Amino acid sequence: MTERMIHRYAEPDEAGLELLRVAMERLSLSARAYSRILKVARTIADLAGSDRVLSPHLAEAIGYRNLDRGDWAERGI
Repeated sequence: MTERMIHRYAEPDEAGLELLRVAMERLSLSARAYSRILKVARTIADLAGSDRVLSPHLAEAIGYRNLDRGDWAERGI
């Protein structure tokens, strides 16, 4: 999925954008991680039968991203 496609098909609502902004700051995620989270959230939304990427989809994708990081066990999550 290209950046243009991400903005077209995986653009979250305002609440989702705020959730993503907070996660980016707290977890010190990169711009690449931002795109990956949106792609995974789009997939989760598709599996849920949703036309839009909503906050619960983003929260789940952020959780998966957190597990993908190598130091998750050391952070006590």
